[in-house]
Amino acid sequence: MQSPYPDPTGEDESQSITSRRIQRLSLHLTPNYPQPQNDATHHQLQLLECAKAAMLKVDTDSLSNYLRGKHKDIQDRVLDYFNNRPDLQTPHEILKDDHRELCMRQLVALVRDAGIRPFRYVIEDPAKYFAILEAVGSVDVSLAIKMGVQYSLWGGSVLNLGTKKHKDKYFDGIDNMDYPGCFAMTELHHGSNVQGLQTVATFDPLTDEFIIDTPNDGAIKWWIGNAAVHGKFATVFAKLMLPTHDTKGVSDMGVHAFIVPIRDFETHQTLPGIEIHDCGHKVGLNGVDNGALKFHSVRIPRDNLLNRFGDVSRDGKYTSSLPSINKRFAATLGELVGGRVGLAYSSVSVLKIAAIIAIRYSLLRQQFGPPKQPEVTILDYQSHQHKLMPMLASTYAFHFATLHLVEKYAEMKKTHDEQLVGDVHSLSAGLKAYVTGYTAKSLSICREACGGHGYAAVNRFGSLRNDHDIFQTFEGDNTVLLQQVAGDLLKQYKEKFQGGTLTVTWNYLRESMNSYLSQPNPVTARWESEDHLRDPKFQLDAFRYRTSRLLQSVAVRLRKHSKTLGSFGAWNRCLNHLLTLAESHIESVILAKFIESVQNCPDASSRAALKLVCDLYALERIWKDIGTYRNVDYVAPNKAKAIHKLSEYLSFRVRNIARELIDAFDIPDHVTRAPIAMQSDAYSHYTQYVGF
Repeated sequence: MQSPYPDPTGEDESQSITSRRIQRLSLHLTPNYPQPQNDATHHQLQLLECAKAAMLKVDTDSLSNYLRGKHKDIQDRVLDYFNNRPDLQTPHEILKDDHRELCMRQLVALVRDAGIRPFRYVIEDPAKYFAILEAVGSVDVSLAIKMGVQYSLWGGSVLNLGTKKHKDKYFDGIDNMDYPGCFAMTELHHGSNVQGLQTVATFDPLTDEFIIDTPNDGAIKWWIGNAAVHGKFATVFAKLMLPTHDTKGVSDMGVHAFIVPIRDFETHQTLPGIEIHDCGHKVGLNGVDNGALKFHSVRIPRDNLLNRFGDVSRDGKYTSSLPSINKRFAATLGELVGGRVGLAYSSVSVLKIAAIIAIRYSLLRQQFGPPKQPEVTILDYQSHQHKLMPMLASTYAFHFATLHLVEKYAEMKKTHDEQLVGDVHSLSAGLKAYVTGYTAKSLSICREACGGHGYAAVNRFGSLRNDHDIFQTFEGDNTVLLQQVAGDLLKQYKEKFQGGTLTVTWNYLRESMNSYLSQPNPVTARWESEDHLRDPKFQLDAFRYRTSRLLQSVAVRLRKHSKTLGSFGAWNRCLNHLLTLAESHIESVILAKFIESVQNCPDASSRAALKLVCDLYALERIWKDIGTYRNVDYVAPNKAKAIHKLSEYLSFRVRNIARELIDAFDIPDHVTRAPIAMQSDAYSHYTQYVGF
């Protein structure tokens, strides 16, 4: 069967060197697209006609309304407020100490002057809270992180780990910024391994107090946001030690959370027994005052124990509704997944801004062209489309996936359904790791796509890259989080074969594992029509086939290596395999939500545009891992070639509506703030900035 995607690379040897170079550049500018006929004489004309016929008309307003949803108004309030307050806008050049003070003024003004109270939505309406967080991050990523420390971490720990007495005492002060606080979990020697924390809180039954101690320098609380300058309180995570009458003298009840005042409420001086040091200038996020905390026999009332999952009575008796340290620890961390949800969601916002700047610039910038003809925009080069169009498709995919995560998180906070809690824990871990890792790489690609102008600080790639970089580490190191996803997949795999219950995200393992693990169909492996390749069922089946293959093969490897290396050694031996499995699974979840979002879109033109973008996302990902599919004959050679060519064609078609797609994000110039990406007369903005 003749491929519908011709490969016109034949050349007459008699052609001059100049003619050949012109022809090759022409092919570079206009990739190989489906054609209705094969008359070589009309090749270029057919390409242009095909491209013209393939153009979609996108209703940008309808698409934007579908993307932004019901919280558009609160986001616009945030953006308009800061746009009308030049004194609260972060300049491109600002000293660390000035940035910290500005960041604090921005947050206080948002709450007290603009009247926007994010803390009220942390529990009641998490989707609205994350929408505010996204808008605030567009103003300054440091401001978003400072807001997250105040409300998600410090405030969230009080709401989620405390009981009514704590909410009654602290809610209003946290809400109105009278009680700026910290979240003191990470230590110098322990970050990801929270159960290994060394800070201790020993109960003193004589005074009805806990004594907070830092036993060694490795236990100093480190990288604590709000600690260096502004914080008055800290939620301190420490091992709860109860006195006993045996030879040990104390009993370790596991890691618990305690409210510890760190500065005097009136004078703002550091309280006795507490050392606070500044972590100093960072690669990014210098509007956040990270500090280090050390405790020397600091006494706090027994009531300062956040006692939702475990309590100590006046006579030193410990009670908990959960039977073990591990279950209490899991419940504690399970209530703190909101931070991961927020980071995944905010990372997509950063990716949107970077993509808008790079694509808008690429639509404006012109370089080279056919002899004696005008220069062409750099986004007409196939190589540039290859850099930016799959990235734009991924941005859309991540938007819908993280929106789904926020919705599931909000449902979890309302229902406290145990199965949903586990599902959200794994999904937030996977999406946070995958999305932030992708965004970090994409920021560098966007900078490169803008050439030398991308290197100017005013065009924002440097600050976005530096501010976002730590997203890959805090709230859980990405490599560690992906291992959690892999561990859950292996658990679900075991449950599948034992007839247990699977959580929602992993249902496809039960439904289709047998078909995924069978030999590929030799007939469908050779289907290469455009309709087949753009069929959502083919795309999703391919993603899930890969995940199931990886899952089954790593399970076999772990079983084999466990016999000689033990469980820890076997896990380490298979670690890269496990990380690939986790990423593959998350990509399956992302694609499934994208397909669903396309189908649910009510506007026909928007739905057609989203279908095009979704197909590009799916086929580009399949092509990226085509070796996996070829190794097991899931895809025949000609089909692999067809996938590649169709992916390039779809990339070109997405390029044709790229302006509409980025405009649908509805992020105005005063938010992107990059002169090279202004929607009108960008070069004038840029030359004015440098003083002309």
